[in-house]
Amino acid sequence: MATMRTYGDRCGVARALDVVGERWALLIVRELVLGPKRFSDLRGGLPRVAPDVLSQRLRELEGAGVLRRTTLPPPSGARVYELTEWGQELEPLVIGLGRWGSRAPFPGGDADLGTDAFVIALKTLFDPAAAGGLDATFELRLGDDRFRLAVRDGVLSAARGAAEAPDVVIEADSGELAAVLWHGASPDAISVEGNAALFRLFRALFPAPVQA
Repeated sequence: MATMRTYGDRCGVARALDVVGERWALLIVRELVLGPKRFSDLRGGLPRVAPDVLSQRLRELEGAGVLRRTTLPPPSGARVYELTEWGQELEPLVIGLGRWGSRAPFPGGDADLGTDAFVIALKTLFDPAAAGGLDATFELRLGDDRFRLAVRDGVLSAARGAAEAPDVVIEADSGELAAVLWHGASPDAISVEGNAALFRLFRALFPAPVQA
C-alpha cells in the first residue's frame, strides 16, 4: 500500500485512492505522463510542494509500483523517475480529471501553469472533430522544454523531446501560448515557424472549456 492510511474499502475506486489519493500524488503522475524527469525537474513543475513531501510521495508511489527510478542512457546518464506500465495506465484518468476540472473556477492569486501541465491541458481540451483528416506534427518550445505533438486520424499524441521535421514550430512560454489559445491574446507575442495555415488550425484544435 502506498501510504499508512487506507479507506479499508474493497471497492476498486477506494483501492485506487489508497494508492494515488494522497496530496500531490496524481500531480506527480501528471508530471511523468509525457516522459521521465529528474527530481529537480519535478520540483520545477510542482514549485509549491516541499522537497521532503515530494520525496515521500515518490517513495510511496515507487513502493506501490506506480513509478520507478532509472538511469537515462549515455550521454545523459541522469537519474530519473518514470511511470511503470501500470502507472502509465493512469494517463486516461489524469486526462479525464483535467477535462472535468477545466470547467471549475481558476484558483486565486498568481497560480502558474507549468510546461507539462500546459501540454496535458492541450490533451485535455483536444477536439477530434476539429482535427478532421489532419495529419501534422508540431514542436512546442516552451522555455528550455521541447515537446512533440502529432495529430493523426483524429488523435493527438504528445511526448517530451524535439520533433523530427515538424510542420510547425511554436516558441513561447506556456503562459503566453495559453493566453493566445484561450484568452484572446494576439499571436504576435509568440514565434511561429512553418505553415501559417496549420498554426491557425492548431489554435482551433483546443477550444476553451465552458465553466460548469
